[in-house]
Formats: sequence, structure tokens, C-alpha cells
Amino acid sequence: MKSYAARRAALIAQMQAKGGGVAIIPTAREVMRNRDADYPYRHDSYFYYLSGFTEPEAVIVLVAGKQNRSILFCREKNLEREIWDGYRYGPEAAREAFGFDLAFPVTSLAAEMPKLLANAPALFYALGSDSRLDEQVQDWLRDVRMQARAGVAAPSAVHDVQVLLDEMRLIKDADEVAIMKRAAAISAAAHRRAMQAVRPGLREYHLEAELLHEFRRNGSQFPAYGSIVATGANACVLHYRASDAEIRDGDLVLIDAGCELDSYASDITRTFPANGRFSGPQKALYEIVLASQQAAIAETAPGKRFMDGHDAAVRVLAQGMLDTSLLDKDKVGSLDDVIEKGAYRQFYMHRTGHWLGMDVHDVGEYREAAGGDGEKPWRRLQPGMVLTIEPGIYVRPEPGVPEQFWNIGIRIEDDAVVTADGCDIITADAPKTVADIEALMKQ
Repeated sequence: MKSYAARRAALIAQMQAKGGGVAIIPTAREVMRNRDADYPYRHDSYFYYLSGFTEPEAVIVLVAGKQNRSILFCREKNLEREIWDGYRYGPEAAREAFGFDLAFPVTSLAAEMPKLLANAPALFYALGSDSRLDEQVQDWLRDVRMQARAGVAAPSAVHDVQVLLDEMRLIKDADEVAIMKRAAAISAAAHRRAMQAVRPGLREYHLEAELLHEFRRNGSQFPAYGSIVATGANACVLHYRASDAEIRDGDLVLIDAGCELDSYASDITRTFPANGRFSGPQKALYEIVLASQQAAIAETAPGKRFMDGHDAAVRVLAQGMLDTSLLDKDKVGSLDDVIEKGAYRQFYMHRTGHWLGMDVHDVGEYREAAGGDGEKPWRRLQPGMVLTIEPGIYVRPEPGVPEQFWNIGIRIEDDAVVTADGCDIITADAPKTVADIEALMKQ
């Protein structure tokens, strides 16, 4: 639990730098799916980042003042409910196991919080993230203000605690990177399994089942997001979800899937032929996407801007679109014209990457503070940042687009940890060259 205690201490230090106060960080609520069935529970990432505690109905309160304190509010022991729902720590056992200074039953929040907020310089809370808790916080502040005649003051400032935590979560420590590498290895194995299992006549959900089996077999608790398994024209739908479409001979299959392990996500996309062999047009576009990803990886290093990789990928993709006549030179002009006018967006319409961590689209600003001219420059990469690198080409039937490329959708995505001298591709175990994919599928 030392890592979680260190994070709480680091957050308290940031609160002290702003004059001190009280922070409130709740976990996620349980959500009813229908009648007596809940959705599978997943704790809040901010809460878990500071605690390692996975039970619902819990709140962290941090006090930054003359005496710093970390407090956990959680469910009381209840042997009858444990028969139905499983083990509960209870406040005292949770305090000891998770390294908090104090712990109280969550039912005592209304009684304890006005005491904690009294005379606190500021409140650190993510207003708007939980409407029910917002109402409770307002009630607690009202209770404190009612004591004004007794010389008690309510917090005079409110800071968004998530802004402070976002910056902390953006840089991963060694323990976090180790978990993410393991998650990446499990997901890479799942992609290899899908490549070896595919054959014409199966349906998309068959491959999704292969992925889920490999995730769970290796200890992953959940998929990190809804798996995309798209065959043929479905691969041109960016957020397509695995359905019942039949995989046909000659189709490409695009799989965008990753597991979550111990609250950390992985995110891999691979595109491969259903019959084990790329056709000429498929291979031509695939090699363009792969080259664009390699160009982006080369720009992923400390000191580089977040968008440098995207710009490098776009340049390779746009040139490939001109070379294959996806874009007509006579209509769109030169490579620089294509980039300046955004003509490439007909076939590539998303950014080349995003932060990755406890959430698949993880927290953290993509731009730095505004410069003298008011424009915010793209953020410079630092060791410990983790991001995806995922260029693609998606060709829908359109007049003037060569028919041999119609309904081909290709994306190649890897997870990169920024290191001291470049980046470490932690998802490299999933084959992605034409030769490696075809060799694996031949097995």
C-alpha cells in the first residue's frame, strides 16, 4: 500500500501549496442493470489511484492543514450482507490494510464532514462529477455557514481536485508501467489467438469470444472497453462493436481490443486477412498504414510534442493516398496541398493517439499553458507518459475512388511508454508486419 499512501501525501502537498483545505474523492456508485441485477461493478479510477480500495460506497477525505490526515469512509461490517455480496473490510480493518490515518462508516459522512470543513481554507472537489454528492456537499457547506456567529468559517475557495490528480496520473511510476506491460502482453496473446482462430464462415462474435477467453484466462478482470471486431466494410466504422456479421473469404478483419488488468488498460488494434493472405490492394494500403505508424513511433520521445507523431503519420498516409490514386493529384494538388487543405481526412479522420492508463482514454491535458500569443502549444512528451499510436485508412465506396480499395478498413495500434531516450512499444508481441501475420496464420 506504500504507493497509494505516497500518492495521497503528494496530493496533500499540492493542496498545502494552494493554502491547504479538504479534498473529497468518492468512488463510483453501483448501477442497476435491470430489476435485481447490477452492472458489473468497477471502482472510480481517481479513488482507486489514491487507495487501492475496490469496495463500493466509499469516500476518501484528505485534510491538508496543521495536521495532515487521510480518512476513509466505507461500509461497516455486515455478516448477513457478506453472505450475499462477499467480504467487507469494515472501517477499522480497511484503515489498517490500506494505510489511512482514520476510517469511519460511510453512514457517518453527514455528521463528520461539517466538522472537517469547518475553518478549512478551501474545498478540493470535482463539482459536477456526482450530482447526488454535489447536493450533500452543499448541505455540509450550509451547515458550516450556519456556525458563522460562533466564529466558524466555511471554505472560501473551491479547487477541482481532478485537475491536480490528472497531472499525477499522467506520469506513470515503475509499478504502473509493470502492470501495463503485463496487460499489454495478455492483450497481444489474445490478438494472436484471434488471428489463429479466424476462418471464413465464422462470425464476429466468435472472435470476440476468443479475445474474452484469453483475457480472463490470464487474470484480466475486464475488457478495457467494448471490443471492436469488424469484418469487411464494418472495419470502416470507427466505433463498430462486435456483432453477428459473417466473416467471408477475402475480407480483412479489424480487431481493436485490450484487457484491463488491476485497473490499468491496454489498447491494441490489428488488421489481418480472414483467409490468411493479403490481396494486392489490401497489402498496398496496409503497408502505407504500417509505414505511417513507424514514422509516428520515431517521433515519440522526450521533448517531442504530442502532435509530432500525428503529423509524421499524416504525411506518410497522405503520400500513400496520392501514390495509390485514392486522392487524385489533378484535383487535390501536391502533398503539402493535401495536408494543408485536410483532403486526407476523407480516408483518415481521427488523431493518431491518446493517453493511456487507468482509463483507456486516460486523463491529462494534451496542451500546455497558453503562450504569449494566447495559443496553447501541444504538450511535450516526458518519460513515464503512456500513449497509443494508431494510424489508419478507411475507404468507403465513393465516385472517383478506385474500386479495388472499396470497403477496406485498416488500423494498426500499439501502446508506447515514453522512456529516457525514446519509447518502448509494450504491445510488440502482437504481429503486425505482413510477413509475420501471414506466417502466424499459416500455423
